[in-house]
Amino acid sequence: MQKLLLGALALVVITMLCGYGLWTEQRPAGHYLSDLRVELTLNQGIPANQGNLLGIEPELFPGDYQSLQRLHLKLAAYLQHAREQGLISRKTVVILPEHIGTWLWALGEKSEMYQVTHLDQARQWLELSNPLRYGLAMLGATGDDRRADAHLRMKAAQMASDYQQLFGGLAREFDITLVAGSIVLPEPYVDGGTLRVGSGALYNSSLVFANDGSILGQPVRQKHPDNGVRRFIHAGAQPLQVLETPAGRLGVLVGSDSWYPNNYRQLEQQAVQVIANPAFIGVKHGWRAPWRGNRHQPLATQLPLKPGEVSEGEAWQRLILANKGREQASMSVFLQGRFWEVSADGEGFASRNGQNFSVSAKPGARLLNLWL
Repeated sequence: MQKLLLGALALVVITMLCGYGLWTEQRPAGHYLSDLRVELTLNQGIPANQGNLLGIEPELFPGDYQSLQRLHLKLAAYLQHAREQGLISRKTVVILPEHIGTWLWALGEKSEMYQVTHLDQARQWLELSNPLRYGLAMLGATGDDRRADAHLRMKAAQMASDYQQLFGGLAREFDITLVAGSIVLPEPYVDGGTLRVGSGALYNSSLVFANDGSILGQPVRQKHPDNGVRRFIHAGAQPLQVLETPAGRLGVLVGSDSWYPNNYRQLEQQAVQVIANPAFIGVKHGWRAPWRGNRHQPLATQLPLKPGEVSEGEAWQRLILANKGREQASMSVFLQGRFWEVSADGEGFASRNGQNFSVSAKPGARLLNLWL
């Protein structure tokens, strides 16, 4: 009798495990209507066949990341709107915001994950739906936030592939040079034209795609991660690179790297002409809040501004204008939208000839254009 009960119990356990395994593989796509509207809020300069910097500040939500097709639909709609207004040519450099690729960790998950209201709940759904991958990722996780590290590490290879497919495809489709915001991956590198990942530390990196969809150079790793991500993102140590584009020699500064003078000196030594700054502020109304600074970075003590001295928005503009050369054009672009309780904020701006040009602050997706 005891053997019979043990056998029945084992059968029940096996049945439950098989059912759970089948459940984790199911990814039904829910219905989701995305707002494809975008407004041109900054348009400076005169077309002169020198090209332009075109910033896109997309308004994104978790549902936009349910599939690669949905995300492509939204970004392509913004680009098509810009094309219809005569803002896209082969000499256009399009800049997308920081971390637009990082949220690809949410791609292809169960519909329940996109419907919860808190990020921690979404992470729980991610773990429950991917128990084996999450468990293995936790074994290799590092940093002060091993859980966040594991969430990115467990899907890193697929995120890298999706990132290249999406943004390389958009660059080719619209015949543009595309600064594809940034993505957090473990030791990313380009080999044979393909974005690949390693097994070491996580880096917040930006890639640039040429008009034919190919990757230009190597990933640009952020050197000075800000306070919000330093618990699991490491500081990059590679020298900055300047890339040849139809609009001129392009340098990329990821996020708060745009605050530090030495980064501009590195780019100037390589005769940089245009600077792209993908940026992200994950605090509601953070643009007008007191500047937080970067207290965990030793070089931050040498900055001419102190935390709380000015607003976040004023600090970004003053630091960039003070650091870059007058002859260089630059543009900073911020993500809009909401990711569970995390509100993306910030108002993009461009700089040229010693002047800053700010967007007209309006809700929703925005386009910024600066003729070179």
